Amino acid sequence: RFVVDGIDEKTIANELNSRSVLRGPGQPWTRGTVHQVLINEKYVGDNVWNRISKKLKGRQVRNEPASWIRANNVFEPLIDRKLFERALAIIDKRSLHLSDDDLLKTLGSLLQKHGYLSGLIIDEAEDCPSSSTYTHRFGGLLRAYTLVGFTPQRDYSYLEINRRLREMHPTIVAETLHQIEARGAMVMIDRETQLIWVNQEFTVSLLLSRCLTLSSGSRRWIIRFDASLCPDVTLAVRMDPENRCILDYYIFPSIDLSALQIRLGEQNASGLDIYRFDNPLPLFDMSQRLSLRELAS
Repeated sequence: RFVVDGIDEKTIANELNSRSVLRGPGQPWTRGTVHQVLINEKYVGDNVWNRISKKLKGRQVRNEPASWIRANNVFEPLIDRKLFERALAIIDKRSLHLSDDDLLKTLGSLLQKHGYLSGLIIDEAEDCPSSSTYTHRFGGLLRAYTLVGFTPQRDYSYLEINRRLREMHPTIVAETLHQIEARGAMVMIDRETQLIWVNQEFTVSLLLSRCLTLSSGSRRWIIRFDASLCPDVTLAVRMDPENRCILDYYIFPSIDLSALQIRLGEQNASGLDIYRFDNPLPLFDMSQRLSLRELAS
């Protein structure tokens, strides 16, 4: 309807509601909620990771496209890719002629009208570019908010961080499976628990540990182990201070674990850092099977 018939988001929302096709119990469609479906690339099943990277206390580096990791069909696609891309092209064209100053002026007017801002408020406004436009132009909605003088009463950054980590997780899992299979190992994944089985011999749990910046300025990472899954190995991916890129990896064998969680700092005892690696290659290499003749030699 949006692409082929040129019907806008508000009209689509009205049509769905008139047919009692709600987005949830007691939740009617609005212009904003329809728009957020149109721009969500998960509907074509894709996630992209490793566009940027950063070492602790180092500068953020924007990686070349050749080093990006794209996982297609991480989610079951619901929308044809060509149709999705046509929808994005229509949306992008709306704000193509607008400068950054134009975008901020419109956002400022929206703030003056409502007294506060949110992604949904932006997407509900018919005379305002989409929230995705502000995210792409300014590197995130919170930065755009700052530029027009709006500070949320609560610190909502953790919501954005959690959303970002949830999006990254399946991509990192997919890349891990790919690297293990590339070494000739047999790998399976439990879709419900995300527990990875390698060669039907040992299990791996992959988790992301967000960076917490304390009021003192020091940084902490908390790694919580899932005792209910009882994995043989836990691959803990430690995020950088902005929680946008991978900082490093910790590979913990369960036999060495005596607690349900571990707190890491910027500097750790050698008893912990023996499990730290710049990349997960040791886990991948551990998955590689060797013939008895190779072992004997």
